[in-house]
Amino acid sequence: MNKDESIKKIVTLVLKAVGLAMPVAVIVLNALKVMDIESQVPLLAIGLFCLALAMMQSEE
Repeated sequence: MNKDESIKKIVTLVLKAVGLAMPVAVIVLNALKVMDIESQVPLLAIGLFCLALAMMQSEE
């Protein structure tokens, strides 16, 4: 495995981790009543965007 492949795997792993962590953070923030819904939607959008990027990288 060369350096480029390992960097690509790390980036994909980070994108998947962020994509899975954002909905969990929204659920916790909603349960604690810390943020309103309008502020939580961008967090979900960031998570979805990260998962989309990870899927696009795996197709190459």
